[in-house]
Amino acid sequence: MTHTPHTPHSSHTPHTGHDPLTAGPAGSESGAAPGSRSPFLSRRRLLGGALAAGAVATTSAAGVLWRPESASAQAAEYPYPGAVTGDTAVHDPSFVKRPGGGYLVAHTGDNVALKTSTDRTAFRNAGSVFPGGAPWTTEYTGGSRNLWAPHLSYHNGRYYLYYSASSFGSNRSAIFLATSSSGDSGSWTDQGLVIESQSSSDFNAIDPHMVVDEQGRWWLAFGSFWSGIKMIALDPATGKRTGNQFLSVAGRGGGAIEAPTVFRHGGHYYLFVSFDLCCRGAESTYRVMVGRSTDVTGPYTDRNGTPMTSGGGTEVLAGHGSIHGPGHQDVFADDDNDILAYHYYADDGTALLGINWLLWDSDGWPYVG
Repeated sequence: MTHTPHTPHSSHTPHTGHDPLTAGPAGSESGAAPGSRSPFLSRRRLLGGALAAGAVATTSAAGVLWRPESASAQAAEYPYPGAVTGDTAVHDPSFVKRPGGGYLVAHTGDNVALKTSTDRTAFRNAGSVFPGGAPWTTEYTGGSRNLWAPHLSYHNGRYYLYYSASSFGSNRSAIFLATSSSGDSGSWTDQGLVIESQSSSDFNAIDPHMVVDEQGRWWLAFGSFWSGIKMIALDPATGKRTGNQFLSVAGRGGGAIEAPTVFRHGGHYYLFVSFDLCCRGAESTYRVMVGRSTDVTGPYTDRNGTPMTSGGGTEVLAGHGSIHGPGHQDVFADDDNDILAYHYYADDGTALLGINWLLWDSDGWPYVG
């Protein structure tokens, strides 16, 4: 999720894709005088309105790519999302395969929203992680119940959920951990703070993604704007931070980069990130980028050899046709194929779930199928 960093000792007012501007195209602050704060919608109101607009339902079998009739004659650089039905209005989806079958999805929403699916095609709402609220987060959210960009995983008989608490335009943010044996709404126990950032920090502690490397070590990647994507080591016994190592793995010199996802394929770790601006409906410019490394901690480089710490990234998916601003991706291995999940915006600004196969070329670089 997007945060534009605060520039110390300047008149620039930070803004963030977590809350779009009330008017004007992406990247503009329509109606605002220089150095002033333009009016914003609350992120909760934005997402509530986008989700209430509903999702486009299709009836094709799982894995079959769906293309709207209105776009059938359009040349598209990328394939359209696969068929999904039911409750498919989401923001920042994270998937985990359930040991008993089916899928659990966590996404941005009040008290962290949940969905379930038996077949990766039909989805239904499944309540929230904390139906009674999460008052320990209000120090960071300004009282809002809206919690951002969760990441789900399953290890040693437990579900792990890392989630973000922040407020618009601020890097006074925190990532927390919750665990559950079932993953069901109301079954989660909060395990406390993992990492936080202050207004004086050069990073933003949101958008977590936990990865276990081939040696069994646990790592947490995170970050949005400011100095980019960071990584810290975790204790597998607790899921909490261990040691003082603080690694930088990608950045754009303060520009728009966020939502890290680390996925191992072959002999490489692939760092997927989202570039540019989220959360502006059909005006969103989000796109999915990737680099790779033989070590989970980097250095990550793109297909041309440019380091991701120097703004490098190879594009995997961008807006096309009626698919606007695809991003905040999740990547996971399924029985039929590797999967790329993400949100995108329809022409009317509705935030929807996108799912595609993730394929690999002869040089080991991913592409959308």
